[in-house]
Amino acid sequence: MSAPFTQAPERGFRIISADERLAEQRGIKAAIFGGSGQGKTSLLWTLLASTTIFMDLEAGDLAVEGWTGDTIRPRTWQECRDFAAFIGGPNPALRDDQPYSPAHYAAVCERFGDPALLGRYETVFIDSITVAGRLCFQWCRGQPEAFAEKTGKPDIRGAYGLHGREMIGWLTHLQHTRGKNIIFVGILDEKLDDFNRKVFSPQIDGSKTGLELPGIVDEVLTLAAIKDEAGQLQRSLICQTLNPWGYPAKDRSGRLDLIEPPHLGRLFEKIRGPARPIAERLALAAPISTPIA
Repeated sequence: MSAPFTQAPERGFRIISADERLAEQRGIKAAIFGGSGQGKTSLLWTLLASTTIFMDLEAGDLAVEGWTGDTIRPRTWQECRDFAAFIGGPNPALRDDQPYSPAHYAAVCERFGDPALLGRYETVFIDSITVAGRLCFQWCRGQPEAFAEKTGKPDIRGAYGLHGREMIGWLTHLQHTRGKNIIFVGILDEKLDDFNRKVFSPQIDGSKTGLELPGIVDEVLTLAAIKDEAGQLQRSLICQTLNPWGYPAKDRSGRLDLIEPPHLGRLFEKIRGPARPIAERLALAAPISTPIA
């Protein structure tokens, strides 16, 4: 298993050539959101079971009963952090008393065994980031930062501040696992704003994680029911930021269409396929001007 953080040479920085960079095995980091019952967990069926590990936080694996892949079931935030350290390797920039540090990684390896055991997995499917956020917040409420220094009373703002830092640290460490695909699944909330318009947002405790997540992952996809040409509802993945429904979406690869079939295996193949010419990817149509009456 290749760790995301490599030791720098004793003198100077190692320059990675273009050929080396292009030849690297790069994992795809994706966040998939959708309403309850849309079939987010069922997307596991579209991945190769022998190379996928399922991180089941929801205890809702009835939809994939019979799926033959391996599963882990963390019950606490500490276990979530330990797994991220185990699969992501140590971050040499961190102190020994910090999570994901070399000391944390060594302790986790002593408990879990040889990290080379994870080498056969190409994809980590985490269901869900919504529950991970709840576990994290429950842990944060018991930490010193969640209590006022002078009075000792609970400080909810301190708890939310710690929660945001913990979640971003966890997501960022998993993001740096270069050789593996990391898929975060989450619930999508639908609300009405002050002008009675639909607004969609990830269901994650606190605001920091939901705001920063799109900048961490490569792909943000929304699983939704969209009408086809015949007017029939079809489960589809919305993949582009500019979409008529206002769903959260983002495609860093520039290879995906507005609507893609809900099959992650084929989606990943398309993302790794030939890139469009850079002139085409950067070509932006001029806005249509509306004459002023």
